[in-house]
Amino acid sequence: MKKRLFAIILVSLFVEGTAFASAYRIPEQSADATAKAGAHVAGALKADSAYYNPANMAWAADAWQGEIDLTYLHLTSIEYRDARSTRFDGDSDKENFLLPTLFIVSPNYNGLRFGFSITEPYGLAKCWEDPFPKTFAEEFELKVIEFNPTMAYRFNDYISIGGGVRFLYNDASVKSSGIVTPTGLTATRDLEGDTTEWGYNLALSVRPNPKSNLSVTYRSNVDLDFDGDATLGTNLFQTIVKTGAEVTVPAPAVLTIAGAYTFEKLTVELQWDRTYWSEYETLDFEYDTPLRNPVLAAFDQPIPKNWDDTDAFRIGLTYQMTNVVALMAGFAYDENPAPDDTLGFELPDSDAWLYSLGARFTLNPNMEIGVGVLYDYKEERTVTNEDIDGTFKDASAFLLTTGFTYTF
Repeated sequence: MKKRLFAIILVSLFVEGTAFASAYRIPEQSADATAKAGAHVAGALKADSAYYNPANMAWAADAWQGEIDLTYLHLTSIEYRDARSTRFDGDSDKENFLLPTLFIVSPNYNGLRFGFSITEPYGLAKCWEDPFPKTFAEEFELKVIEFNPTMAYRFNDYISIGGGVRFLYNDASVKSSGIVTPTGLTATRDLEGDTTEWGYNLALSVRPNPKSNLSVTYRSNVDLDFDGDATLGTNLFQTIVKTGAEVTVPAPAVLTIAGAYTFEKLTVELQWDRTYWSEYETLDFEYDTPLRNPVLAAFDQPIPKNWDDTDAFRIGLTYQMTNVVALMAGFAYDENPAPDDTLGFELPDSDAWLYSLGARFTLNPNMEIGVGVLYDYKEERTVTNEDIDGTFKDASAFLLTTGFTYTF
């Protein structure tokens, strides 16, 4: 186990302990997206289209639009029960977060529209206090902020295209400690660092008629090349090593195909997401200082992850009850990418079922407010591999998003 320990612990630099979607991706970034369980690519026609589907900016009202959202996220405690001994049992801490986002769409300029978004598509944190789990993931925090300027061009009344550049800033800090061998040898680490990377996104929107929309979007893979400072320690020869550390973890590509159709007052959206987690094959750390201590040297071993590409299936409903009130609801099933043989405490993920509700209120011709709530239920998962032999259960998340939209 000790040969895998440090690499498994440090993967938490880039993933939250339990997300409310596939692995460490966070699809819900606005009130409407939360209210429709992420089924918001074909139907995004307001300011948040700058992020979800820039091609749809071509169909937005010909004016400046801005939207500010704030999401409260609550992650429940995950219960782990080990099949070998109750000494290995543990419960993760509950977590609470506030995630702000911003979206802007410009008026029409000779068929061109411009947009900008600030989102937090990956991140959060997880803590384990019990001795066995905290050996792998005692405490860590990750924040990824994405800045995404976009542009759309409208060919005619039926077809538009869009795209943009993704700038991702990542900041992370990690702490862990534990007994790594039966003889009582311990290992600790304290690591901080950041990285800035970039990618791109593309979009196509087709409107056969004013009531329907067919959309395809693609967000590129972005390799997060983390570079930070690490302090490693063990009680074998009382060794402490301070060194630089580098590792690469993907923010995977996502392909989405979506359709929306309006039946008088009811709009139905169907969406399929394909997340290319298979980019995550191996976790391999490189250190500026050679790790000659026998315990610390074991941390320098690459470990396979071999994640699988995943599918998510989403449905969103919007009912325009009056000129002032629109009601929304959503449902989704989201697969997880981690196979049993590489699952760890830093991300004890499982397949998810998502249920959501929400509403949007028009205050006047220029102002709207929206609210969305989402419940994410993670299936119970029993795993046996080199490090774990037990069951994770009671994992879930609650999401509340409020948004304010202004047109000028």
